[in-house]
Amino acid sequence: MGGLKITFIDPRGNPVVCEAEAGDNLLKVGQAAGLPLEGTCEGQMACSTCHVVVAAEWFDKLTEASEEEEDMLDFAAGARRTSRLSCQIDLTRELDGLTVSVPATSNDARKM
Repeated sequence: MGGLKITFIDPRGNPVVCEAEAGDNLLKVGQAAGLPLEGTCEGQMACSTCHVVVAAEWFDKLTEASEEEEDMLDFAAGARRTSRLSCQIDLTRELDGLTVSVPATSNDARKM
């Protein structure tokens, strides 16, 4: 097995390149790299604090978001067309090189 390269763009616009393995969860990879991905519900799709914006060229390579994930993204601050919950992205070989941005605000709008 071997490393996949995942690039997170932090809230200040700086790239943070991470090594991951196929099967790793994107939220856990980002958290291990010290990125501000809260993941309050620990992947249960009960919050939107792990929201990321997937680079457009990668978005269609991901498995489609479930209806539950789409509903949670409605609460994500700064959600865009290519927004996803990082807890719902399990990495595969096809995602080697994936780039996602961590929004400056990752608040859960339900708590405002």
